[in-house]
Amino acid sequence: MRKLLFILVLIMMGTACKQNLEPKKDGCAYLEFENPADRATGGIRMIPIKTPVGEFNVWTKRVGNNPTKKVLLLHGGPGATHELYECFDGYLPQEGIEYIYYDQLGSHYSDQPTDTSLWTNDRFVEEVEQVRIALGLDNSNFYLLGQSWGGILAIEYALKYQEHLKGLIISNMVSSIPVYNSYAKEVLGPQMPPAVFKEILEIEENADFTNPRYMELLMKHHYAEHILRKPVEQWPESIQRCFNNFNHDVYVYMQGHSEFGITKGATLFDWDRSGDLKKIKTPTLVIAATHDSMDPKHKEWMASEFPNGRFLLCENGSHLAQYDDQKRYFDGLINFIHQVDRKIE
Repeated sequence: MRKLLFILVLIMMGTACKQNLEPKKDGCAYLEFENPADRATGGIRMIPIKTPVGEFNVWTKRVGNNPTKKVLLLHGGPGATHELYECFDGYLPQEGIEYIYYDQLGSHYSDQPTDTSLWTNDRFVEEVEQVRIALGLDNSNFYLLGQSWGGILAIEYALKYQEHLKGLIISNMVSSIPVYNSYAKEVLGPQMPPAVFKEILEIEENADFTNPRYMELLMKHHYAEHILRKPVEQWPESIQRCFNNFNHDVYVYMQGHSEFGITKGATLFDWDRSGDLKKIKTPTLVIAATHDSMDPKHKEWMASEFPNGRFLLCENGSHLAQYDDQKRYFDGLINFIHQVDRKIE
């Protein structure tokens, strides 16, 4: 009897593996590498990027094959890394969805030039376009997912190049930095103990951002509540790695010194595309989270502004809802990709 049971288990495992490796309609299996060079590096490619100050290389890694569902991941920061998305490995492969990790120029696995003229929205948009061309993505397969700063970049890309997109996902990002800053100061701040909020505002007013007390207060009372809802020491290893690999020079130049609103003098301080969302006709999913550092109600409004917008609320999640509300996040994301694919086909 035990021998028969063992044989049945082997058969079931073999069937599962066979299903995972079944050829797609272009003849390429999900776990197959068409390009020998691609295979030799495990899907990693360094893509050359032309900029006004010279040519650099950015790091990408493809996972899987699917001729109609390819998701390019734009990480946050600016200056963070693809490591924010490593939990995708637990959800997208079993759905047959191809996805591409990507470190933007200046981020840890890519080249890190120091010329600040490179850190503009327009220049990053052109970088994404060059990555798209190099990877062979087009409107028959190209889904663009941007989270936080990556959401800003995704909106900017769609406003210029939406003809190349099949689907757009704006994850945990509002369409206006002034709205973001107001929410941080007027809603999230007063939720802190009054003495803590007062001390944070005093440090910001004095521009004393190198004071260790500043990040100590933010980590405990903001990051662990609104960035990833766990004590910081319990954050996933991939997130710890991402924070360790942050390019703070790019981050401070564009975003400022904190996730608690964008500080004055940063290049993104006045960014606002709320009036332009109607121009993006691409099917768009807006992902929000109840405990996010950005207003979920504004994101719901954003979804209504996109002509083909849809809204997903992660009720238990925060800014990194892919980690602290995984079921809702990935159920919603996967369903959106499959639905858009079926409708277009």
